[in-house]
Amino acid sequence: MLKLGNSSKMKKLADMLAIRKNQVASFDLPCGYTCPMADKCKSMADRKTGIITDGSNCVFRCYGASLESAFTNTRTLHWNNFDLLRNSNNIGDMVDMILSAINDKIKVLRIHSFGDFFNSNYFQAWLNVTEKLSDISFIAYTKVLPYLKIDRPKNFSMVYSHGGLLDKNLDDEPTCYVVKSIEEAQKLGVEVSCKIDNPANDYNFIREQKSFAILIHGTQPALKS
Repeated sequence: MLKLGNSSKMKKLADMLAIRKNQVASFDLPCGYTCPMADKCKSMADRKTGIITDGSNCVFRCYGASLESAFTNTRTLHWNNFDLLRNSNNIGDMVDMILSAINDKIKVLRIHSFGDFFNSNYFQAWLNVTEKLSDISFIAYTKVLPYLKIDRPKNFSMVYSHGGLLDKNLDDEPTCYVVKSIEEAQKLGVEVSCKIDNPANDYNFIREQKSFAILIHGTQPALKS
């Protein structure tokens, strides 16, 4: 059975929205392995050992991969979800599995605090799910730019996650940038979200379809000579 997660950040989002912590959740997959368009952030934690392998163009390590590296139970949950979905790849079956995992208490669900839409059938399954569950607010980041150009239910908000293979094809899509400083964000003309005083307000930017930035965080790869 597919399983949802409830990270500390999702709990902070619940606080921000003044709802109960069991009313927010995320659905997650293994980082890197499910991210077909990752580039500058591509990192993968080995399923068994947790050892991280960074992609050849990695500039900032995926924070999710670092967490997967550190926590065996997190890796196990994400791989369980991925195994069930990729072994089906039938849209209807995937929809049924996802619906079975979402209980009637959920008000906000982040699709992928870890991972991405690994193929078009899987993305279509989520389109179907969000249409069926119109009372839930769904948010997602993705590096698969074409998916942002597809009509989606009003309760399904996405932003492009900068640092992928399709950056050069960006037009005016709402985008999240990873920056080293507030000054760098200012040069891009965007605000920094998820600061200490408001660690979950990227939700507002995503729902409002505004571009924003997040400060680089987590363990980073050694500089290449």
